[in-house]
Amino acid sequence: MADQLAKEAAGSRNIEECYARKPKSAVLSDLSEQSVEQWQTEWERSTKGAITKSFFPRIADRLKLKISVTPNFTAIVTGHGNIKTYLYKYKIIDSPVCSCDEGEQSVDHIIYECKLFKQERTKLKAMVERTEKWPVSRDKLSIQFYRHFKEFTDNISMDKV
Repeated sequence: MADQLAKEAAGSRNIEECYARKPKSAVLSDLSEQSVEQWQTEWERSTKGAITKSFFPRIADRLKLKISVTPNFTAIVTGHGNIKTYLYKYKIIDSPVCSCDEGEQSVDHIIYECKLFKQERTKLKAMVERTEKWPVSRDKLSIQFYRHFKEFTDNISMDKV
């Protein structure tokens, strides 16, 4: 009987496919892609983490990076930690003014303006200006120029501020 069914199947062109096998790797890839899409949707809907979102607007881009987390890097990309606008917001200090006395000490002030970090910024700026016009957006700093941006955050002394 098995031989007879095999001959019928081999000779017939109208047999419906009874199953579709899909490699495990393809299933895992599909699931991974779907979870990243869902994560991205939730990331965009969230009203929290605005500073971090400005550095990492696309989850897929962030996942491609191998980030070495340090206190300074974390403080800069989250806006939390030893940054005066953050400390002032929670009434931990009396003033958000930077030690350089040229404005409030915010993430952007530290990256783009603070004269206390001019030397470190000069190195970062030189690397960026090889391909882009300075200043570049936060997301370009954290993704396209990650290595140089990370070096900048590692070399600044948050104790200065």
